[in-house]
Amino acid sequence: MGYRIALLGGAGMMGRGIARDLLSDLAIVPIDELKICDMTEGGMAALASELSDVRLSTHPTDVTDATALAGSLTGVDICINAVPTLAGHQMRIFEAARAAGVDYCDLGGLGTFTVRQLEHRDRFRESGVTAVLGIGADPGLSNVICRAVADKLDTIDSIHLYWAAELVGPENPILVPPYSVSTVLAEYANPSTQFVDGAHVTCPPLSGQQIIDLPEPWGRCDFMFSPHSEQLTVPLAPGIAEKGIRDFTWRLHLPHREHEAWIGLVKAGFGEFDRPVQINGTDVSPLDLLNAVIARNIAENSDKIPDQESHEIHFAIGTGTIGDAPATVRCEAIVRPDPIYDGYVDAATSMNASIAAQLMLLSDPKPGVWAPESYFDPETYFAEARKRKITISLEVTH
Repeated sequence: MGYRIALLGGAGMMGRGIARDLLSDLAIVPIDELKICDMTEGGMAALASELSDVRLSTHPTDVTDATALAGSLTGVDICINAVPTLAGHQMRIFEAARAAGVDYCDLGGLGTFTVRQLEHRDRFRESGVTAVLGIGADPGLSNVICRAVADKLDTIDSIHLYWAAELVGPENPILVPPYSVSTVLAEYANPSTQFVDGAHVTCPPLSGQQIIDLPEPWGRCDFMFSPHSEQLTVPLAPGIAEKGIRDFTWRLHLPHREHEAWIGLVKAGFGEFDRPVQINGTDVSPLDLLNAVIARNIAENSDKIPDQESHEIHFAIGTGTIGDAPATVRCEAIVRPDPIYDGYVDAATSMNASIAAQLMLLSDPKPGVWAPESYFDPETYFAEARKRKITISLEVTH
């Protein structure tokens, strides 16, 4: 007997990749049906044609329609919410899953809704429903590497978490977003919350700059604070908080030339992407405008987009003690080009989301609302990541 899965936003950039991994030979759970629920019927049809799997079904779904949303969750074992966080539907889908008695997971991201969702622990526990928040690469895999670091330390002074990406190949004359445009703009334009000296503090956009020399192809990287959910949950997690952690930060580095492009868009005012502007008496969303222009530019200039290889590194550095001796623990997850990633927009995010959802299905019931570091066992998780060519290492130095 297999599982039935509802994938909301399944025709989007991340949803398509999650579907691809769930229906691949790497899956560790039997799947009877994968319901792709999305508003874009053309996108769903294209995905169904591309994957050509009888287990995939398509369901036109407007998540603002309570009846349609409830219908998409009928008879399924888990809901994977891949609708972009900043579309503003997170709490609606989250609550619909609880009401339907369906386990839930989402891609989390900027922490915009994470704290609000965690406040519903008791309601989910009483409903017998499990929710895990932020199950992609960052957050998701990043939370699990932090847990792996924390588990090695007897006391913790700090954990600092980083993500860097670099593109290798001819320079691209076309701006191709690495993920949702709204997410990138929010990372560059919004203040972030970091955990400093035992308390959460608000830090200005683009602050917390730290230069780190990494191996090639990343080289010298200028990291910066950005809004994310890891720093809101990891330092408060059981098994971490009681070890005395005083500092936890999250820093980002996008490819060098693309970094400058996003800085320019924020300088131009696109950081306020959800604040309408009037053009000829009509309210226009800056985000809708920018998305349309970027999509048109990519479509009309696809022949100018060169072959580039994407390299990602996720790493957490923890300091504290092991026994009575000072110690540093570093856990890295590296994603380098591999044919296994062909067909994916962001393989690390979508594959990790698939891993997490499958491990949830295989786990004993654990009702409540969880962050990844409090739900997943690192070694079990890492074993699945390694099957997907993600290199993971853990080093302890005294």
